[in-house]
Amino acid sequence: MSQNPTKHTKVLIIGSGPAGYTAAVYAARAMLNPILVYGSEPGGQLTTTTDVENYPGFSEVIQGPWLMDQMKEQAKAVGTEMIEDHIGSVNLKCSPFEAIGDSGQKYTADSIIISTGAQARWLNIKSEQEFRGFGVSACATCDGFFFKDKEVAVVGGGNAAVEEAMFLTKFASKVKLIHRRDSLRAEKMLQKKLMENKKIEIIWDSVVEDVLGDKDPKNVKGIKIKNVKTNKIQELKLDGVFIAIGHDPATQLFKDQLKMDNEGYLITKPDSTETNVPGVYAAGDVKDKTFRQAVTAAGMGCMAALEAEKFLSH
Repeated sequence: MSQNPTKHTKVLIIGSGPAGYTAAVYAARAMLNPILVYGSEPGGQLTTTTDVENYPGFSEVIQGPWLMDQMKEQAKAVGTEMIEDHIGSVNLKCSPFEAIGDSGQKYTADSIIISTGAQARWLNIKSEQEFRGFGVSACATCDGFFFKDKEVAVVGGGNAAVEEAMFLTKFASKVKLIHRRDSLRAEKMLQKKLMENKKIEIIWDSVVEDVLGDKDPKNVKGIKIKNVKTNKIQELKLDGVFIAIGHDPATQLFKDQLKMDNEGYLITKPDSTETNVPGVYAAGDVKDKTFRQAVTAAGMGCMAALEAEKFLSH
């Protein structure tokens, strides 16, 4: 394969989604000619979220994938160069910064905006992985439809778990929410809605031990759960299991180069998107485990681009 010449840019944006695309819009409008490198699934987590009702500016429900397409086209229209590639390594110790794509392409940049996002976490039991896509899912909005009039479980206790459970009641006849503690972390208004929903039953103090099902054809028939206080094991008959126990930020790439917390989220300065390396910024779910909303990610993308512009002008 012939080696492409090095691509240089004032601003390299790694990752797409509300943070990356918004950063691109602002950087391009500041005449910085940004390059945005996106992976094989552009648009991030929003592309697995169908109904979006909380993104400002739309009184009607919009679709996540549509919103991401619009942001992408907007970033392109104002002058962002979009490249499909996967950044395999970065060097933040040299100037300009360097990044190498899996394509073999080398990128150099005067500043970098990291918006690589986060991915759903799994329970990591063997049976869960075996039945992934055959009744086990981490995305209710993607797969809820397949469980019309069936019984399902949601595992977790935060906002995501409660939202998934509520969403699934549109399709499923019964939703069991399984949480390892005796109280939910979700916000109060969501909890109230959850408790009022006749289709949802909460099973407290319990963890999933095993996913049960047929091997041929593959499909989920139930789960084995254990009560963490009594150690009592019971089997529940179910047709589907949705895992909603949190996310892992995509920060492997920056290990030993950027400061992160114990969960791997990038740490930025207060009221800023700047990392511990001047000229390198982090926006969206890659640094935010508190809000994790499209609108907050987009806001941080804007901040990162404005901070990068200021950095470059000095």
